[in-house]
Amino acid sequence: MRAAVLHQFNQPLDVRDVDLAEPRAGEVTVRVAAAGICGSDLKALDGKSPVTPHLPLVPGHESAGVVSQVGPGVTSVRPGDHAIVAMTGPCGRCPHCRAGRFARCTGPTRGSIMGLMTDGSTRLRVDGEPARPFIGVGAFAEHVVVNEPMVVPIPEEMPLDVASLLACGVITGIGAVINSARVEPGSSVAVIGCGGVGLNVVQGARLAGAATIVGVDVAAEKAALSRDFGATHTAVPEDGDLTAAVLAVVPEGVDYAFDVTGVAGVLTAAFNATREGGTTVMVGSPPSAAAIEIPPQKLFFSRTLRGCSGGDGVPARDLPRLVDLYLAGRLELDALITERAPLPEINEVIERVRAGKVARAVITF
Repeated sequence: MRAAVLHQFNQPLDVRDVDLAEPRAGEVTVRVAAAGICGSDLKALDGKSPVTPHLPLVPGHESAGVVSQVGPGVTSVRPGDHAIVAMTGPCGRCPHCRAGRFARCTGPTRGSIMGLMTDGSTRLRVDGEPARPFIGVGAFAEHVVVNEPMVVPIPEEMPLDVASLLACGVITGIGAVINSARVEPGSSVAVIGCGGVGLNVVQGARLAGAATIVGVDVAAEKAALSRDFGATHTAVPEDGDLTAAVLAVVPEGVDYAFDVTGVAGVLTAAFNATREGGTTVMVGSPPSAAAIEIPPQKLFFSRTLRGCSGGDGVPARDLPRLVDLYLAGRLELDALITERAPLPEINEVIERVRAGKVARAVITF
């Protein structure tokens, strides 16, 4: 099959033939229909992702397609099913799962985040040598082999290119609001970073009933776009002072602030823009070695700073709900896609994504 392979960090992807083994017990092969290009993929290409320890690598983790083959013991899907390929899938058996904390699963399927199947191997080969799929998916390819819990069937009326966005950008953004922060109706929210994930934080806040939603971005066009997804106000900090930009709209500080940039200093600014008793959520992930400065006196006054991994989502629970919201006309997804392109053009598309010219670009097969 054809796939985009990363041989060296900070180098273009090599679109070429690779080998993909058949699914083993508990595994599923999905023919990819569409794969979104996410900021996490760019970090992987640059060698800045904590989950890219080995090369060669097939990037891509935000995808949807059609089940083409199932391994022994698979019962939840069958060939021909339309499905979203999620980033994770709880095992249902580890201590966290038994306690109902499915988003914190530590079972054998967790190894997929490092690109390995439950037996510690990979189904991908490049020139006969093992290769890893990014976050256990490797969606910049014609087919993927993943663990059964990562495959979530969806209705055929759901467009697969749109459905691909749900796998990461949408569930991460909306999940940060609904699952992580549990934003309350009538509250005030600031979203710093209005890219693909940030726009979904915005519309998650709208779905949660927030009264004031401030879309903040250093790029005026991105801040303006946030209004299309539910922002009631926008802020463009021309002098770089993100905290002041938020406080100019909500002087007492917001109830909830979301940093979607992955920049340590921005997280500090978001925390400083949160009122006493408010909550700041780190949605974007800073580099592993980054240090975060938090003023102790602000933390003392009952402010909460918390992390968020993939929107703390449970794919089998959350993805069907998001599909239903889209089909009911309550979730905006079409406007997120500003470009569609075939796999051979992926390097050119990535450059446009880096330049901030698109909200979400989707590779279609």
